[in-house]
Amino acid sequence: MTGSIPGKRKGSFILSSVIILCVISCLLPIIYVLAISTSSKRAILAGEVGLLPVEFNLDAYAAILKTDSIIHSLIFTAILTVVFTFLAMTMTLFAAYPLTKSRLRGVNVILLLMIFTMYFGGGIIPEYMLLKGLHLTNTEWVLILPGVISVFNLIILKSFILSLPQGLEESAYIDGCSDFGILFKIVLPLSMPVIATLVLFYAVGRWNGFQDALMFISKPELYPIQLVLYQIMTGLSDSEVMKEGTGQTNMVSESIKSASIIFATLPIVAVYPFLQKYFVSGVMIGAVKG
Repeated sequence: MTGSIPGKRKGSFILSSVIILCVISCLLPIIYVLAISTSSKRAILAGEVGLLPVEFNLDAYAAILKTDSIIHSLIFTAILTVVFTFLAMTMTLFAAYPLTKSRLRGVNVILLLMIFTMYFGGGIIPEYMLLKGLHLTNTEWVLILPGVISVFNLIILKSFILSLPQGLEESAYIDGCSDFGILFKIVLPLSMPVIATLVLFYAVGRWNGFQDALMFISKPELYPIQLVLYQIMTGLSDSEVMKEGTGQTNMVSESIKSASIIFATLPIVAVYPFLQKYFVSGVMIGAVKG
């Protein structure tokens, strides 16, 4: 038995080393982008910037903070993300809880139809025609309503609710509690870990989304931050940032691009530590039953 201890230590060391390498491989690009965004024009042009900034300065961030369009899109995206996440979680909760009730007629058929939408869709053109026919294009609602329920997240929440002790609901029924009372007084408080996980899923998905805005939005005031970032990365609004910012037209575009990436990433990254402790437990517990 003692002979197996060195083997376990060796396995733990290898596993830890692999995890550390994975973490480093994820952090290095972010560190490099941060270094580019805080380096001088001369150092960037000379190719001297590595993982540490050279001739540290914050000119790129000053240009971004003085650009009204970027600040507006950041505020708009933050409000959009909050509204979308709230509506999405509300709809997901109200859809998942009834699907856990076997007494509901056609529950399996309803679930099957929902799962069907995960694998088959009409395509981009029919979707555009539908949203245009509903007069949702060029409105903020086109960024909210089409994705307000994720079937994948619904299945996770449904599985979690099914894993809760059935005796709790039965006792509440005996005491005269209604379905809504059970949902808000028993199911909802016990489901906070998985709800926090799904909130993170919805919020990150909405914050990082830009393809729907690219296809359905043509008003600049409705551009989310990721679409503005996409335009900067593709050179569509790079000169605009320089002109509206510090006026330094000789500023290196790479520093603007890198600063924009950091600027658009920080808000959602700042939220993650508050939900991280629920993340693993919520997903794993929600996967107990399917």
